[in-house]
Amino acid sequence: MRPVHAVRSLTGATAAVLALTAASALSPAHAAVTRVQTTVEIRCAFTTLQQDADWYFPSGTPQGLVWLQHGFARSNANVADLASRYAGAGYLVFAPTLPTANLLGCTLQNIGNNTDFLGNVADLFAKMGDPSDKLGRSFAKAKAEAGRPGLALPGSLVFSGHSAGGEAVSYVAGRLRTDGAATWAGLRGLVLLDPVKSFIGDNLGTGLAAVDGTGRMVRTISGPDGTCNNSGSGTDALQAGVHAPFVGVRLTGGAHTDAEGASTDAVGTLACGTPKAENIATLQTFAVAWAKDAFNGTQTAGYLPGGSYYQSQASTGRIETLSGAS
Repeated sequence: MRPVHAVRSLTGATAAVLALTAASALSPAHAAVTRVQTTVEIRCAFTTLQQDADWYFPSGTPQGLVWLQHGFARSNANVADLASRYAGAGYLVFAPTLPTANLLGCTLQNIGNNTDFLGNVADLFAKMGDPSDKLGRSFAKAKAEAGRPGLALPGSLVFSGHSAGGEAVSYVAGRLRTDGAATWAGLRGLVLLDPVKSFIGDNLGTGLAAVDGTGRMVRTISGPDGTCNNSGSGTDALQAGVHAPFVGVRLTGGAHTDAEGASTDAVGTLACGTPKAENIATLQTFAVAWAKDAFNGTQTAGYLPGGSYYQSQASTGRIETLSGAS
């Protein structure tokens, strides 16, 4: 099996081609994926942060853009496995690292008041049509390193976030509804992965309220209640805030690290459990299938209650159905 390759963007030096550490656990579809490690600028109060950002390129023309956001106290390296799965399915993936701690409040999770910072993250996407703006410049560097200079950013998007990243992508989606009309028009849905609600504020509820009822797909793949998902706070908020008969599944024997899969690490497993191969496979299958449905405006029966794949997982007790508000 050929590995997924990573191209490290180095100023003034020749870029090195590196094998992704999780490559041995990846499917053949990952083999055609190119990962480029670069940076993205994000405003933070009166300063500008230079944040690590990974871009994953599929072999052909991307069919859409997936923003994949890691969780609290984690980095984009921890979602490399899932990012490669999304890219292997034909989507361009943007996976930035957002701060865990910052004196100015520019953090992924709301540990004070991070709404201004998340508004600046939303601004990346609101201005993505301008190649000279922040997201456009990061993409330009990445596609040059990947040897794909002719590519354009896709106009359709799916936001996918793990843990506190699930809250962040939901809030940013809501901000785009008011502050980024053109990008909002291209946003197809959210795929949330064991989302976690911050102890402070209601960023998750605010974001979901803005998305609910707009025709955007919202799905979750959650784990059992536990310390690392704040006793299922994010899943509870989603079920209460999204008016739909079906909002996703719970992996009954899952771990909070299932979304990280082969790219989790000792810190993640020590704190939040070791993901099992069968749960990783189920999560990645649903995540990719539901993202595809969001992009295509479809509802593939096999991945919904009563469908073949869905029932194959339900019959083993691996998943249980999560419903939204009535």
